[in-house]
Amino acid sequence: MKNIIRYALLFGLFFLLQVFVFNRLELGYGAQIFILPLYLMILPFETNVFVLMIIGFILGLSVDALSNTFGLTASSLVLFAFLRPLVFETFRPRDGYDPLKDPTASDMGWPWFLVVFGLLFSSALLWFFILEVFRWGETLLVLRNFFLSLIASGLVISVSQFFFFNQRRKK
Repeated sequence: MKNIIRYALLFGLFFLLQVFVFNRLELGYGAQIFILPLYLMILPFETNVFVLMIIGFILGLSVDALSNTFGLTASSLVLFAFLRPLVFETFRPRDGYDPLKDPTASDMGWPWFLVVFGLLFSSALLWFFILEVFRWGETLLVLRNFFLSLIASGLVISVSQFFFFNQRRKK
């Protein structure tokens, strides 16, 4: 019950930060900061893929409704949620995942987090910008927006992992 309340509060926090802070920032050259995939990433390992996809859809559609992005965020979060179990299985430790740990950098280690989250986040971000532009002639625009947003979002997400999700567990 305690975890459900924690994740519900985090849902609200991520939603409010994305809509009222990060969507309002003008970084220039098409760069945007996306923190919503981090919410899907930090959900427990055993979360069902359908539950992940529903949460991603609800979170994305809520942000889309207030951002006039017409389902772009929802579709990229659903893609992230769909790919998450596949990528987690690919990079599963030899002994499996510890149910007492969360998929965060502090629990799983920075190398694991950067590779796994990097793959998932890159796919969702690329999907977002491909759908946003939706023209083959604008491939360079898509790539520019993708790389700049990847850098900007990556910095914000890394800082949040370092400061806010850095839980030192005593053994």
